[in-house]
Amino acid sequence: MKRKYLSMAIGGILLAPAAFVQAQEQQATAAGTQATQLDEVTVTARRRSESIQDVPVAVSAFGEEQIKDLQASTVEGLQGAVPNMNIAQGRGSANSVNVFIRGIGQPDALQTFDPGVGMYVDDVYYSRINGALFSLFDIQQLEVLRGPQGTLYGKNSTGGAIKLTTKNPFDNEGGAVEVTAGDYGRLEGRFYVSGQLSDTVAGSIAGAKITNDGYVKDADTGKRYNDDDTEALRLKLAFKPTDNFSAVLSLDTTKQDAALTLGRPMANLVQTSLAPGGAIVLKPGETGEWNRRARTSFDDGQGQYLKHSGASLAMDWDINEQWTLKSISSYRKLKTESYIDIDASEYELGDVLVALDQNQKSQEFQLHYDNGSNLHATFGAYYMKENVPSYQEAYADDLFSFLGAKVPFLRTIDDDLTTTSTAAFAHVNWEFVPSWTVAAGVRWTKDKKDYERSTSTFWGAPFAGLNGTVAFDAKASWTAVTPSISLQKAFSDNLMGYVSANRGFKSGGFNGRANTVYDTEHAKFDPEYVWTYELGLKGSSADHRFRGSAAAFYSNYSDFQARVSQDVGTFPVLNAAKLNIKGIELEGSALLGESTTLSAQVGWMDAKYDKFEDFRLDPSYPGFDPNVSHAHVPFSPDWTARVALQHVFPLGDSGSLTLGGDVSYRSETWLSVDNRAVLSQDAYTLLGAYGVWDSPQMSWQVRAGVRNLTDKQYMTEGQEFASVGNIQTAYYGLPRNWYVSVRYNF
Repeated sequence: MKRKYLSMAIGGILLAPAAFVQAQEQQATAAGTQATQLDEVTVTARRRSESIQDVPVAVSAFGEEQIKDLQASTVEGLQGAVPNMNIAQGRGSANSVNVFIRGIGQPDALQTFDPGVGMYVDDVYYSRINGALFSLFDIQQLEVLRGPQGTLYGKNSTGGAIKLTTKNPFDNEGGAVEVTAGDYGRLEGRFYVSGQLSDTVAGSIAGAKITNDGYVKDADTGKRYNDDDTEALRLKLAFKPTDNFSAVLSLDTTKQDAALTLGRPMANLVQTSLAPGGAIVLKPGETGEWNRRARTSFDDGQGQYLKHSGASLAMDWDINEQWTLKSISSYRKLKTESYIDIDASEYELGDVLVALDQNQKSQEFQLHYDNGSNLHATFGAYYMKENVPSYQEAYADDLFSFLGAKVPFLRTIDDDLTTTSTAAFAHVNWEFVPSWTVAAGVRWTKDKKDYERSTSTFWGAPFAGLNGTVAFDAKASWTAVTPSISLQKAFSDNLMGYVSANRGFKSGGFNGRANTVYDTEHAKFDPEYVWTYELGLKGSSADHRFRGSAAAFYSNYSDFQARVSQDVGTFPVLNAAKLNIKGIELEGSALLGESTTLSAQVGWMDAKYDKFEDFRLDPSYPGFDPNVSHAHVPFSPDWTARVALQHVFPLGDSGSLTLGGDVSYRSETWLSVDNRAVLSQDAYTLLGAYGVWDSPQMSWQVRAGVRNLTDKQYMTEGQEFASVGNIQTAYYGLPRNWYVSVRYNF
């Protein structure tokens, strides 16, 4: 079965001629009009508009229609569509996203960790993975850049970057209203209205209301979990008072009020008896198929709340024919209050409340020079200040017992992190002789972090004498230089090859789980660094009916920031590992005949630790754990693949009918740094299918689809705190689900 689907994916790519690349899946016809070639794809991977075929960067791009065909309602729907990328809803969270690209990311949503993949909306950087599970309701284009983007995008883009571009009011006059209904109580409404208010001003408003009842249920009470209730609104005003100046003001807000996100305990949940000494199994680990039933220790009303709002102003000024100045100003505010049942049971072994009130302000200037023929240069400066105060509670009334009675336990945490980041960068692209182009750039970044933390413990009888508070404050700063260079050769008008080297870094920080005096003395951890070397080929056929790319890469990744479980209440963060990661990525699209589009991707990756310094692997250490292994890099399957096929049937005066489907494959994936055996997902294959009817004038559209057609059960995330009650919790992907949507365009 494994070879079968890999063969299908590779076979689809080989339909493209000698060059293989990913491009957008295109509809072959629109209301009966025959298509003769794939549309041109423009990206902004290098902070300016370029053809995807001319950029020496591994990048995948999806327009509005392609996102619909992925059947994606949030960015999590990109899973399977991009080679060597793992993207999933964050563990135990309704509002965070876990992204790994080419083996590099950050699954921990704790605010003292920075992401490993940069997330951008309209070129504004989102610094938290909380609030980054974006609902895709007014997206013009979505780009995924693979590999470190340290020169043009800066810190925390060691794995790559995901860029969302929303619709510009001047370019999208009109609007649409869409209603979607499906199983599990799914009901969604979306709208978009845009138009010119005068010759120089245009405006738009977009909104979405997204709900579902959840697919996890308490069998005793009937209460549902893993649901959604999200409202989102975006207002944009675009100004163009003169031919050489434009500005866009954007205001947005998102509110989510959901129940708990529950997983499944995969290992025995254990209570420690202090007298008599020993271990008591509270709940056996679950094996076999999961019936999607769960219990929790939390009461009704203790769910997950988020409010995420912001404003940005982007200004473009064409100084003259060669020089353009851009300014991007932004302010964002994120507030969350999330209860997370870490052990996914009716017991309190370490369940938490995490509440944060983050805000960030940023300013970026870009100065572009283009001589109109063979030279383009970008100069820039960036500033961001982020403040993240948070309050946490940890509940563990079932973790210890004494003489047969439970020992109540509560931990409270108050902390405050302030980050100031400044950067300057330059990038030059020069065609020094015909068909040969060199691009080089460098970025200097300085990060300064100030951190204050206070944690208090409250024990019940007979251990109340152990109550106490541990507090500390610390500050540190780091500077990094991240250069990049590429050399590309245009072999013909339709074929280009390149070699590149890029450096990226992820900022250092302080351990947000420093609960003991020892932890506070060793709370600081250093930045991560990666060098990636890449060889790529991009091309298309002369008639533009085939398009594809191939990329081979090698990454040298050092100072990996690993959170490990040492003892109860002790979770050090170590710059523990050095990795080497190599891989190959193939992407392609083909227009077959006049009405059929085929697209495919295959990613192969070999991610290995050169070393992993973990004291728990030393048999002489008191905390030696024989169940810990670092043989596999988490969220880095060896193989990812996808094949998608779409055919359009012209219906004459009745419009058109489009049928499509896809098959995606992912090999074995480990879901924890410590390689706990129960948190390993075997290889699996997912199928999806959809049908779309468009009216003759494209004013009405009816879409129906089903995801996970075979109802495959598979894990996407893992929660591993084995030193606390042996917690090893798995989170699962969506079961089979169907939907129908009706859309009216005006």
